[in-house]
Amino acid sequence: MSSMVLSGDTSGTVTVTVPAVAGTNTATIPAATGTVMVSGNMPAFSAYQSVGQTISTATTTKVTFTTSEFDTTNGMYASSRFTPTIAGYYQVNSAIQIATTSTSMQLYIYKNGSNFKAGPAPSSSSGCGVNSLIYLNGLTDYIEIYLYLGVGQSLSNTNFYTYFNAALIRN
Repeated sequence: MSSMVLSGDTSGTVTVTVPAVAGTNTATIPAATGTVMVSGNMPAFSAYQSVGQTISTATTTKVTFTTSEFDTTNGMYASSRFTPTIAGYYQVNSAIQIATTSTSMQLYIYKNGSNFKAGPAPSSSSGCGVNSLIYLNGLTDYIEIYLYLGVGQSLSNTNFYTYFNAALIRN
């Protein structure tokens, strides 16, 4: 039977050494307060628009992302809203594509029901995006994606053009 060895030093790190069949492997865990994340328990999801949602003219509308590509969050992503239960800094990304060119469009990240970040507003385009690094408290904070269109129309319904994803970068 193998054993695990913990050894610390004055730098504030603890090294866990686990023997392997062909030798030893070392994992170094930094000194940190709160939760220390390791590969495999960091929240991440990606969803896309699989039903052609219609956006009304001159309104800001919540975009519905109806199909999940992957979800490691155990229910933190649902109903086109991301509500992580682990506090930290999240990379949030979204893009949309519409059927025809619009002279006015903008994609927004809403945090807790309010406009938080806006992507570039192209003067004439059939697509736009937004991304940001955002701190979420792991208790009440949530993220949604909203879109403003000057001329109402349907969104592209493919994972290639219309998507929303996020991942914990650091807690």
